[in-house]
Amino acid sequence: MIERYTNPEMGKIWSIQNEWQTILDVEMAACDAMAELGEIPKEAAKNIRAKANFDINRIHEIESVTHHDIIAFLTNVAEYVGDDSKYIHKGLTSSDVKDTAICLMMKQSAELILDDLRKFREVLRRRAAEFKHTPCIGRTHGIHAEPMTFGLKLALWSAEIERDIERVEHAKKIVSVGKLSGAVGTYSNIDPRIEEMVCERLGLTPVPLATQVIQRDRHAEYMTTLAIVASTLEKIATEVRNHQRTDIREAEEYFSPGQKGSSAMPHKRNPINCERVSGMARLVRGNAVAAMEDITLWHERDISHSSVERVILPDSTINVDYCTRKLTNIIDKLLVYPEAMLHNMERTGGLIYSQRLMLAVVSKGVLREDAYKWVQRNAMKRWMEGEDFRTNVEKDPDITKYLTKEEIDDCFDYKFFLRHVDKIMERFGL
Repeated sequence: MIERYTNPEMGKIWSIQNEWQTILDVEMAACDAMAELGEIPKEAAKNIRAKANFDINRIHEIESVTHHDIIAFLTNVAEYVGDDSKYIHKGLTSSDVKDTAICLMMKQSAELILDDLRKFREVLRRRAAEFKHTPCIGRTHGIHAEPMTFGLKLALWSAEIERDIERVEHAKKIVSVGKLSGAVGTYSNIDPRIEEMVCERLGLTPVPLATQVIQRDRHAEYMTTLAIVASTLEKIATEVRNHQRTDIREAEEYFSPGQKGSSAMPHKRNPINCERVSGMARLVRGNAVAAMEDITLWHERDISHSSVERVILPDSTINVDYCTRKLTNIIDKLLVYPEAMLHNMERTGGLIYSQRLMLAVVSKGVLREDAYKWVQRNAMKRWMEGEDFRTNVEKDPDITKYLTKEEIDDCFDYKFFLRHVDKIMERFGL
């Protein structure tokens, strides 16, 4: 992921320096375990831990000859360690250390994302409480439906983020595994206890069975989880973008002093941050497809997954981390306009009360089909000819035969639709 969208903490996890350091940590943990079991001299293990180091430029230099990055890495480490380097990588294959290291990095990335999501959830909850009773129009198919509150919308988003937290926690567990079982997973040249000891020290769980690699359904589940999170973020961002439309303008992104919206039009205040989140979510979903393609490998392993993962794992984790933090800031500073919400609620001249009016007629013993027809014909006059809906209803003999003026007036009260808001919000502790 380009630096523009990379937060330092997540960027550090996926840096080349940290990747090689994590691989070295796996190698040293294996040496420590072997020394503990008496398979290599304890002094050798101490010497390895004291001297082991690497130089990225030197690794690249060696790899230009070997065309094998792990061999280049081991050769470079040996240059620092000396004779005891013969014990490094004993009984292991490249994927033992690489896969275990990558899973550890994925686990660490998930922990950062979980922290991001929990902070975002709390911002959503705080703002949901703030606008708990702020009336606005609910829209279905983009068309005015019935009154609701803006707080309900925010509470709904917090519930979605809560489910995303649960998903990421599960995905983290799925990839918090390690594997040190040799070329085809049979422990042909290594004691299975080494794997158990290394994984315990790294905070991982040994996979029950592996080939040369940890199976990529784990990685795919992790990546599809990130894609769901990104889609949730995009959903929220898209709703903010819609609320910021000039002809709606019920809420909008904070516009900082000195900010410019257009090189041509000085008046512009564009939802650029939400648009950025929407765009970046597409990348994460695309990467999830690539991760599913990686599940299929030849026999006990081929390398077709490797080039893909070098791109998609850092890109998607960095992306979701960035977008979650960005959207947290957007919602935290979101400008909300309750008066505009009330104004928009009245724009259809009372059409939003059509269901309540229909049900009031039905309550008098009228067939639903007849009541629907009577209310709809008055509603269509408002839609197509701009006539006043309420006035026409009050003059409609079919309706006034069953409803008094006071009963009709009672139907045109938005507060009726919000009478259960407190009950709904109690479910969220708000």
